[in-house]
Amino acid sequence: MDKVIPVVVIKDVNDTIPTLKALKDGGINCAEITFRTACAAEAIALGVKEFPDMNVGAGTIINLAQAKKAVEAGAKFLVSPGLSVEVAKYAKEFGIAYYPGCVTPTEIMQALELGIEIVKFFPANVYGGLKALKALAGPFPQLKFIPTGGVDLTNLAEFLAFDKIYAVGGSFMMKGDIVDNCKKINEIVNA
Repeated sequence: MDKVIPVVVIKDVNDTIPTLKALKDGGINCAEITFRTACAAEAIALGVKEFPDMNVGAGTIINLAQAKKAVEAGAKFLVSPGLSVEVAKYAKEFGIAYYPGCVTPTEIMQALELGIEIVKFFPANVYGGLKALKALAGPFPQLKFIPTGGVDLTNLAEFLAFDKIYAVGGSFMMKGDIVDNCKKINEIVNA
């Protein structure tokens, strides 16, 4: 898995190929295409077909029906803003990585009970950022986090320096020149 997971909103399926190509050209081989738009499943299917070596997954999965649609489209991983037991069981059955949003000890314990050891921490900036992650890492040493929300080029290095960070998610590289942003991200990741 890449250290940075771009959160990609595709509003028109025709934007899929140029968007994923820009990420790849910038050196990022991963995309979390959100289920916030009507063409999400179609965009995932197209992305998986056109970029078979790219790690294309589905984001904003809030129920089992969306999870099934995403997996049928070829999504290689699923991400949710919160924790869905139904989605967790479905993903496990199909051997697909599922990263649910968990910010409280109770949610984290529920994820661990479901066999999940990597969780999305969203919105990271609202729930205490890196300070909160470090506090939560104490009682849950087996856990890794994907902080999303409030992470950008200014604090990316600080997040990645913490050994409990699996990856960082966000849409910050999607604003402006995607290729240039991804190159800057790779400089930080490789530093």
